[in-house]
Amino acid sequence: MTLLAMLLQNLKTLHMSLEDSIKWLGEVMAEIGPNHSQKSEEWSIFDVKQANAIIDYIKISLFQHYKLYEFMFYSAREEIVIGTEQVIEVVKPAGGPFPEPLEEGISFDIYSTFIEPPTTLDREMKGLDQEQGPEESQPETDTSDVDPSFGFTIEDVKSVLDQVTDDILIGIQTEINEKLQIQEEAFNARIEKLKKA
Repeated sequence: MTLLAMLLQNLKTLHMSLEDSIKWLGEVMAEIGPNHSQKSEEWSIFDVKQANAIIDYIKISLFQHYKLYEFMFYSAREEIVIGTEQVIEVVKPAGGPFPEPLEEGISFDIYSTFIEPPTTLDREMKGLDQEQGPEESQPETDTSDVDPSFGFTIEDVKSVLDQVTDDILIGIQTEINEKLQIQEEAFNARIEKLKKA
């Protein structure tokens, strides 16, 4: 194992070729082999049979795959990132305290009537009413005995209410149509994705 580790270390640090590694192994085995062990009994480590078994093992484990080890130790490799591209639909940020209705949840009519926060048009109308309120209240304090509906007939009130409700309903209807068109486009996009899959 020490010989195998040293051969791998030589390959890694010294960039030894296959021929150089075989020569180095021959020299090392000759030093610890039976020829030198005859000179001194203390140095006798392997006999010929064991040395042949070690060389066979190193031949099978290292020399047979030497090009692979060379490639592994000193050829630059690119990191290959394998992945898939996924499309994620992001939820729109909530404009109010309640989220948009789910497809399988309540109907859009119920949501828009009872849950949906008031639209910007409604907020502007309330803002205008509040701005006009204090101005109108000043004359009322001066003339507290005068009725605010004095001088208007029922037909005038009906026509003003019809005009205001028409304006509000047209705004709501266009907003609903826009939202329906957005939902229709989203459904069509999902259908196209399913057809592609």
